[in-house]
Amino acid sequence: MRIVTVCGMGLGTSMMLAMNVRGVLADEGISANVEPVDLGSFKTMPADVVIAPREMERQVTGTSAAVVLIDNLVDKDEIKSKTLQTVRSLQG
Repeated sequence: MRIVTVCGMGLGTSMMLAMNVRGVLADEGISANVEPVDLGSFKTMPADVVIAPREMERQVTGTSAAVVLIDNLVDKDEIKSKTLQTVRSLQG
């Protein structure tokens, strides 16, 4: 499974989201490739899941990937619950 975390520059928010998502998946024993990317290039990267701040909803919707929108970037419980719900739904 390939997951991209998105922010404007691909350096701050997306890196923080990627680290949190990697931790969540590792704790659950789920294998996935998680990469932080910038808003300009994420649509050219194939992904099963896109994770981004809610403020980027308009920019990240419309792809074939499942979209996870995070309201509070420092709320690890929100990141965990939304990520796991989406990943597990894709796993079947």
